[in-house]
Amino acid sequence: MILTVYSRMFKLYMYTALAPIPLSTFAGEPTSNVGKNFLRSYAGVCLEGAVIALACIIFSVMAAAPPAVDSNVSAVTAVWSYVGELIFNLLVLVGAVRMSDRIIKELMGL
Repeated sequence: MILTVYSRMFKLYMYTALAPIPLSTFAGEPTSNVGKNFLRSYAGVCLEGAVIALACIIFSVMAAAPPAVDSNVSAVTAVWSYVGELIFNLLVLVGAVRMSDRIIKELMGL
């Protein structure tokens, strides 16, 4: 998952580093579509980063919240309940990070 996050952030860095080249195509009418397509894909990459950051924030809030434990259950049951909830939240986080590119591509029509 860490490699996925780093690769998405590296993609965002590369888009930002190369931005002057496609943006200079706005000067000519025949090549202005290159600039428009670049801006659309750049916005998609930025939105991917926002989805990943939002998923990480939601996971950290969920993981930091104290578990709702019934006072009538044993300590072992309470611990397993918390571990199960934590694993579920982690799987949701991994799914959100891995699927962020597909979600954004469908959302933006890329």
